[in-house]
Order: sequence, then C-alpha cells, then structure tokens
Amino acid sequence: MRKGLVLTAASMALAGSLTACGGSSSDDGDSGSDSDSGSGDKPKIGVILPDSKSSARWETADRKYLSEAFKAAGVEFDIQNAQGDKQEFQTIADQMITSGVNVLVIVNLDSGTGKAVLDKAKGQGVATIDYDRLTLGGSAQYYVSFDNVAVGKLQGEGLSKCLTDKKAKKPIVATLNGSPTDNNATLLAEGYNGVLGPKYTSGAYVKGPDQSVPDWDGAQAGTIFEQMLTSEPKTGGVLAANDSLGNAAIAVLRKQKRNGEVPVTGQDATVQALQNILTGDQCMTVYKAVKKEADATAALAVSLARGKKGETNATVEDPKGKREVPSVLETPLAIYKENVKDVVDDGYVTKEKLCKGSYAALCAKAGIE
Repeated sequence: MRKGLVLTAASMALAGSLTACGGSSSDDGDSGSDSDSGSGDKPKIGVILPDSKSSARWETADRKYLSEAFKAAGVEFDIQNAQGDKQEFQTIADQMITSGVNVLVIVNLDSGTGKAVLDKAKGQGVATIDYDRLTLGGSAQYYVSFDNVAVGKLQGEGLSKCLTDKKAKKPIVATLNGSPTDNNATLLAEGYNGVLGPKYTSGAYVKGPDQSVPDWDGAQAGTIFEQMLTSEPKTGGVLAANDSLGNAAIAVLRKQKRNGEVPVTGQDATVQALQNILTGDQCMTVYKAVKKEADATAALAVSLARGKKGETNATVEDPKGKREVPSVLETPLAIYKENVKDVVDDGYVTKEKLCKGSYAALCAKAGIE
C-alpha cells in the first residue's frame, strides 16, 4: 500500500517552525486568533475530528496538541468534532468553508463522506489535509499519520511475544479488526497478518474467528468477541486492532475469569489500556506520539495557509484514486509492562490519571514515579 517511504527528521523540522503566540477556546470547538500571519492574509485553519467514542485520543490528545500548535503559530483555527455523524461532518465542513478557512484538515468517518468534503473544499480553493486516516479516492493534497503497516506489524509481533512468554502451544488466535470503512484498519491488518500469516501456515498457531468491528465500536466488539468465544472456547490469543476493541475483549474474558490468561493486543496507549497492561490483562499496546503527528499537521497547515509548499517525508499510495499522496509519517512504539513508563515520561498520560487508587502500587513497581 505504501511507496517511496523514506522516514526522515522532516516532521521535527516542521514542528520546529512554529513560534509562540496566544489564542483562545470556545465550548463547541477550539478556536484561536491570528496576531501575526506573516503575510497579507490571515491564515485560518479548520479541523474536523471524527468522534469521541472510537478512541479517547481524539478529544484528550489530538484536540489538545493541535490547539497548542496552532496557538503557538499564531493562526486562527476552529476544531470541531462530528461525533460519528456523517451529516454533521458535512455540515461542519460547509460552515468552515463558508467562514473562510484557508486549510481544511479532516479525519474522515468513511471515504465516501470524506471525499465529498474534500472535493467541495478543493472546488472553493481551500487546501486540504487528511489527518491520521487516508480518504480513499479523495483529493487531499497531503496526508499526515503514522506508518500504520508498521503499527500492525508491532501488534502481530507483540502477540507472538506474549504467546511465547506464556509458552502457548498451537494457540487459537481470534482477530478483532478495525472498522471496514477506515483505510487504517486495512493497513493494520496488512501489518499483523504479515507476521501471523506464516505462523498459521506453519501450524504454530491456529487461525480462529476473524471479524471487523463497525466504527471501531467497543460495545459491538464485546458482542462479536462473545460470539467468537462461543464458537472457539479455547481461544488462546486476541489480536485487537485498538485499545477500545482490546478492552471489550478483556471485559468478556474477565467474566469468564480468563483475563490475563489470554494475551490481548491494542493500539493508542489509552489510560485504560496502560492500566490493563499493568494488571496483566492486556499484553501490549502501540503508542503513537500524537503530539508529533499534531505538530507536523499544524506546521504543514500553517505553511499552506500562508501560501507556502509543505514539507513531507514519504508518499502513500491511494489505490482507489490511483495516485501518490505526499505524506508525513511518524514512527510508532510497542508498549509492554516493562516500558509503560515511556508513555508517562513522554507526557502523553499523567501519573495522576494512570496511577490512581489500586494502580499506585503497580505503577511504583513499573518504575513510574
């Protein structure tokens, strides 16, 4: 799916181009004002986030880091969340375009809705960036994300490591894939199936139930996984594509008193997932330093809003649109019990939230001070 991938320090250089300045916020979305645009026009950037249900990161991390970066750059901005509503997504986009944004940054809910919004923005002369999720067949000028095939590879390797640690013999592996409407889910599967596929072929592992979870919905994931366990009661490992799906599987395993016995993966390094890792209920997650992604996106958006060309470090193929999209891709990190501390040290989660109550002793044991 990817071509011409050459990771460099470009994103660091992009983030470094931001300069300090003030800003403000509003209740229905974050906004700020431009005090020094650096040109005759005042840059204005719109960002549409997808929801707050599929992952906590959109509101707890992405909004925060994007807001901070835009304020530091001294540009006007508007960040809103569509809350999983495709109609609302399009309405927000229309409002932002009408309000005069120079750049529109979107995390699509699906490629169809995303394409309609991107094409409308393009028709109005608004520069566009796909953030985190590539819109297949879309017209975004740039794409900023993590190397999602690499994320999937880390998940596959993580599950293998945890199964080896438990000395599992020919474990049945169930797979909870991400949303079928999200291209990232396809890339993740490419990564983890590349690791697990040969193990199925060799007979080291047994391929169990494999199903996608609509909209990355945790509640649906729980129902799906209960059905998986009914069909394969001896399931010995769970490849869950993100922490929400992983936690849903853990909740089901907990009811059967099998939590900790069956390794479960994840992605996003949420507080809940890190706590699950500390207790041994989740074997690993993948940490994506959202601040780096947000900073790179902000720097790229600011450059475009000021009429400058953006810097990239890779290209990603859009197979539906049959084009190469200039991209900035960041590098993910596998997190196990022994390096949960890295996520805290990076400032992504706080010790206060992670280590409250019964988790305090586990944090101390993990070296989190």
